[in-house]
Amino acid sequence: MSRIGKKPVSIPKGVTVTVGADNVITVKGPKGELKQAIDRDITVEVKADEVLFNRPTDQIRHRAMHGLYRALVGNLVKGVTEGYKKDLELVGVGFKAANQGNILDLALGYSHNIIFEVPKELKVATATEKGKNPTISLEGIDKQLLGQVAAKLRSLRKPEPYKGKGVKYSDEILRRKAGKAAGK
Repeated sequence: MSRIGKKPVSIPKGVTVTVGADNVITVKGPKGELKQAIDRDITVEVKADEVLFNRPTDQIRHRAMHGLYRALVGNLVKGVTEGYKKDLELVGVGFKAANQGNILDLALGYSHNIIFEVPKELKVATATEKGKNPTISLEGIDKQLLGQVAAKLRSLRKPEPYKGKGVKYSDEILRRKAGKAAGK
């Protein structure tokens, strides 16, 4: 039995959860509104202060969907109440980040700067302090979109294992390798 699927999603004050036609869940809160389509086999029951998910059988597919949709709706509720934040760090000599609105201008050691347009649903901020690596902060209510944009930014210059240069998450721990052994 899915342990996550059985656990109800608690609804904090100020948040409304509605199940519309075609099994689409809408979550409205102080920070915004998010929607998630639910598989037709999974039944959703909205009570006064919690959301319950039920599955028809113990098939592998139903068990997988049960926990998945419970977790997705839990992420929606957390997003509209608290929001999500992801920080990236640029490690390398001459690496820079600047933003004007939602357009990022990145200097990552290539022959040209990379212009990256962040979706309007996310807020982006850059900071450069003397003696520290430049940082990019992404904030938003949609956990999936935030993670996807952060992963795309990281993929522009992945951290390499020898010197650690590249774009990395601020909480990421890099596994470093030893360089070449010295000659005779």
